[in-house]
Amino acid sequence: MGNMANGIIGRFYKQPGESREDLEAAELSLVGAVENMPAQPASNSATASGEEASLGPDMVSERVNLHRYLLDRINLGILDTLDNEEIATEIRPLVKDYIRNNNFPLNAKEINDLIRDITDEMLGLGPIEPLLADDTIADILINGYNSVYVERSGKLEGTAVRFKDEDHLLRVINKIVSAVGRRVDESTPMVDARLKDGSRVNVAIRPISVDGPLVSIRKFTRKPLTMERLVQYGAMADAMRVLLSAAVKGKVSMVISGGTGSGKTTLLNALSSQISPKERLITIEDAAELQLQQPHVGRLETRPPTLDGRNEIRQRELLKNALRMRPDRIIVGEVRGDEAFDMLQAMNTGHEGSMTTIHANTPRDAVGRLEQMVGMAGMPMSQLSIRSQISSAITMIVQVQRLSDGSRKIVSISEITGMEGEVVQMQEIMKFKKIGTDEGGRIHGEFRATGIRPRFVEEFAELGIEIPLTIFDPGKPLQTGPVQ
Repeated sequence: MGNMANGIIGRFYKQPGESREDLEAAELSLVGAVENMPAQPASNSATASGEEASLGPDMVSERVNLHRYLLDRINLGILDTLDNEEIATEIRPLVKDYIRNNNFPLNAKEINDLIRDITDEMLGLGPIEPLLADDTIADILINGYNSVYVERSGKLEGTAVRFKDEDHLLRVINKIVSAVGRRVDESTPMVDARLKDGSRVNVAIRPISVDGPLVSIRKFTRKPLTMERLVQYGAMADAMRVLLSAAVKGKVSMVISGGTGSGKTTLLNALSSQISPKERLITIEDAAELQLQQPHVGRLETRPPTLDGRNEIRQRELLKNALRMRPDRIIVGEVRGDEAFDMLQAMNTGHEGSMTTIHANTPRDAVGRLEQMVGMAGMPMSQLSIRSQISSAITMIVQVQRLSDGSRKIVSISEITGMEGEVVQMQEIMKFKKIGTDEGGRIHGEFRATGIRPRFVEEFAELGIEIPLTIFDPGKPLQTGPVQ
């Protein structure tokens, strides 16, 4: 590309008197015009903290600084005329100048890796591209163009990541939401979207966001957590894994309850892996993020209204349609409104083993919230009939919680046993009991059985699903190793 490069290099750098307005449209290429670029894995030593970075090319803060340096030096308008190899060739001297001026002792391979990473950032989602590639990060929280936080191991920490200005951040936002056929502007300042890898995105912009755009990205796990890995991480005891796996295989309808970021969707994904591959599953979500491993899965996603307020498709309509799609089970990402009524109807009419999540602090609160949401459907039902629907449709409630030290655990497994008068009766099967907190703020505790056996244990024995009765022994803590 010798002659071509020589012809371009004079225009690759910014020209005197060239205005920002001339390059406004072209900058969209800089923040992510190439759709099919593979993400580069982040090194284990990568960090997004505001602390001083080391000399390694995989350090996020140094890549961010270099990204800013390139933004100030290159001619954005010429980028859309170059392919990736040409861009890498053109920015190589700039990167070498930056390395030399900052006295970074890097070898040729490290320089090539750095150029590759910077090219990916320029053609991806700008400054947050390294954060998306870092598998240790669970959430990315953008509070305006000059403030970005991440969550690692349940703890929030600041980063050195910054956008050039608010317009730069808005262009990245528009790229994200337009990729899934949605829009965000002053008339519709809130939107749910997702990235190509399935990461969930929520955006709020002015006028409802006073200090600039707010973006929350719940990252998609490239390697879904299994039940066994959750046991290894201390999120549950192995006896809980045995019980929940048997419940899923035996088509026990269940609700996973918990607060924001407590791991509801992670647990739902792990539980779904226990479903037989011979079953047909239909998933219903606001923004598709479930990672089901079965071969026969139909995925449905809601649609927001158009600018004139029409053509909205809510979860309730999707649930009604799903019943006509011959599902063996229906999995709803989260119930938060009148669709709860249709979910209970599905569970009560031949779709046993369906699952969903709900925001609630305790299993009892989850039942109360379901009752309120069914009431939102506007059906002429008494409180007693609503509770009867809940008690007959749902068998198990699994409560998950993010503790103060950032760890996520299953804190309760409860069974709904029916009605007594006008009250939904529940019994706790297993729980997490806190013992204390060490000097570092880490919570210590143990998983225990209450001694109560679920009513479905005997039914499962007839189906050939064996549950060791030793896991219900309340006399000792539940072990974290494999159940014998």
